Amino acid sequence: MAWFLLLGILGLFTYFTVQRSVATITRTPVWLLWLVLMTPALIWTGWILMKGEEAQIPTILLLGPFVLCPILYWFLIQWGRPVSPPPSETLTSTPETIPIPPASLDPKGIIKPINREEEATLHTCFPWTVYYLQNVEYRPQALICRGQLRASPEVAYQTIRENIEMRFGDRFLVIFQEGGNGKPFFALVPNVQARRGDAAKRSDGRPIVALVLSALTLLTCTLGGIVLLGKTAEELPGDASVLLLGLPYGLALMTILGIHEMAHYLAARRNGMRATLPYFIPVPPTGVFPFGTFGAFIQMRSPVPDRKALFDVGIAGPMAGFLASLPFLFWGLAHSTVVDRTETSSILNFNSFDPQSSLLLAILSRLALGGQLAAQQTIDLHPVAIAGCIGIVITALNLMPVGQLDGGHIVHAMFGQRMGATIGQIARLLVLFISFVQQEFLLWAILLLFIPAMDEPALNDVSELDNRRDFFGLLALTVLVVIILPVPPLMTRLLF
Repeated sequence: MAWFLLLGILGLFTYFTVQRSVATITRTPVWLLWLVLMTPALIWTGWILMKGEEAQIPTILLLGPFVLCPILYWFLIQWGRPVSPPPSETLTSTPETIPIPPASLDPKGIIKPINREEEATLHTCFPWTVYYLQNVEYRPQALICRGQLRASPEVAYQTIRENIEMRFGDRFLVIFQEGGNGKPFFALVPNVQARRGDAAKRSDGRPIVALVLSALTLLTCTLGGIVLLGKTAEELPGDASVLLLGLPYGLALMTILGIHEMAHYLAARRNGMRATLPYFIPVPPTGVFPFGTFGAFIQMRSPVPDRKALFDVGIAGPMAGFLASLPFLFWGLAHSTVVDRTETSSILNFNSFDPQSSLLLAILSRLALGGQLAAQQTIDLHPVAIAGCIGIVITALNLMPVGQLDGGHIVHAMFGQRMGATIGQIARLLVLFISFVQQEFLLWAILLLFIPAMDEPALNDVSELDNRRDFFGLLALTVLVVIILPVPPLMTRLLF
């Protein structure tokens, strides 16, 4: 039952990811793409159900689907792409797939979203001392303007964006990206939000919905706290006071998740971006998934202006959530019970929690419990400690430098979109290799496989970060390593 529930959760997550990321750029059915991505999980789950959890999965079944399915997934996307003239270089992505406004057709049959007079006006938007425009390419979803950069990226983008806004109003979004040949280019994409009018300018979404979801999630998390206590019906009081038993866990977890998402929200607003308030996702607790929530999220309703804003929004959530988790985790560990190690002890077993699977958790456990904790002992976690531990795990997962995760945004902002995607691919392989040693990371490896390696570009995706942001980016990646790194043997002797 547990494996079927996890498979169902993973299936829903994968379907919505595929539908959101590639459904608009290919005619290949979403269900087929979903099935290809789910094939590794289906094969591995089938093996476990037939042979049992203790049986070793053959290497060909473990690595084969992991390698072949992404290749087949890419092939199906390319096979279903609309036929168009082969470009010398394409945009990495556009904010949305949208219809071009009424266009004219030139003698060669190329669709032009602007007429000849507007094309002449466009050339005047590119001062030769800032960006020497050499040619304009017409694509179904954008105008690609190529030339030579003759000023700093910040000055070039600011100048040309203002010129285009002055002559074309809010008709286009101006995107500045690095080209494959190392030369940056401009792309003009039709501005959907400008056409949607006032409805697209509402920044806070539906506050009543956010409030109702928060109340429901607090209830399900409180019930989850009762489940985590392991109490039976006979041991519980028969009135509403039973909710007080799970309330510490519910409040702690809601606080951690809320701070994480509010940090994203405030960073977005500080950088002039529109975003909704956080939406919590309530889930009735069960024995398999007793936590009471799938987390929370916010929706971005405007493009990211530059890599600095991308970095600020990306790093704000996990670092704020990490700092919020520490006091709850420390207090909860201090009120937890030390128990003897068993064969089922692991970082995922909260009744026999093994802190040696994480360097950070081992250090915090030692500080909180002192001499009570020995090398051959584990911890029966207090519910508040479970909430803090979940916060740490969420921080580590979000800091993974892959695609649209917060860590993916961070490395994209630090190193550029293409290098960030390369780092994401390497991170996927490293997590897979780690899962051979620590099986707890196998689910992470599967999840990372389904996340697109490349995230959306910022409008100005060329300007680099300052030294201060680079430092904090490296600090965030260091936090990730300290969380997922197991305790080295030498430190085991020092800590326990």
